[in-house]
Amino acid sequence: MRVLLIAGLLAANLSAADLNGTWIGELPPQGNRMRLHITTQIAFQFIQNDATLTGKLYGDYESSPITEGKVNGDTVDFVVVTQEQQGNQINRSRLHFTGTIQPDGSVELARVRERSTNAGDGGDYKNKTNTPKQTFVIKRL
Repeated sequence: MRVLLIAGLLAANLSAADLNGTWIGELPPQGNRMRLHITTQIAFQFIQNDATLTGKLYGDYESSPITEGKVNGDTVDFVVVTQEQQGNQINRSRLHFTGTIQPDGSVELARVRERSTNAGDGGDYKNKTNTPKQTFVIKRL
């Protein structure tokens, strides 16, 4: 009986950490979009192989691979390097996502822009405004 109980608990923990599939959510407004209350839709395709997480972040015009992805219990951590437009300039930005799988099956993520470089000449890009950590929720599609 005890073995069945332990096996059931382990199976419940494994299924809670299954991120395979398509996930969608909305980033809260930031910068000029805050003034206009415009959110940004975000979508991920996650591929989980045990503790390794890969896949893609889908943007309006391109997709960017997920790298350095890890799943540890209900904790998620990954990086995406993508192109972003900032004014009239295109930058290559390193975005670090950390999060927690919630009891309802959603994932609460926080996104931090760690670094941006000019996509044209590779020089560092300094944001004119401080870009704080953005917290948002994604749900399986």
